[in-house]
Amino acid sequence: MSEPSDTPSRIVQRLTELRQEHRDIDAMILRASVSVEHDELALKRMKKRKLKLKDMIVLLENQLIPDEPA
Repeated sequence: MSEPSDTPSRIVQRLTELRQEHRDIDAMILRASVSVEHDELALKRMKKRKLKLKDMIVLLENQLIPDEPA
């Protein structure tokens, strides 16, 4: 995960990497699901990884939102 001391530019860079991996896994899931001989376990693992990436993306995006005074 990211440290609180991460700069916004490092967070944006990490977000870019995670979004790319998320898209790549999405494409792999699509290819695997249309395959006649797809591996259900591998497919489940890819979907789980995709969900974990999405959670990481949301956490990083939230770090970029400035704190508003109460």
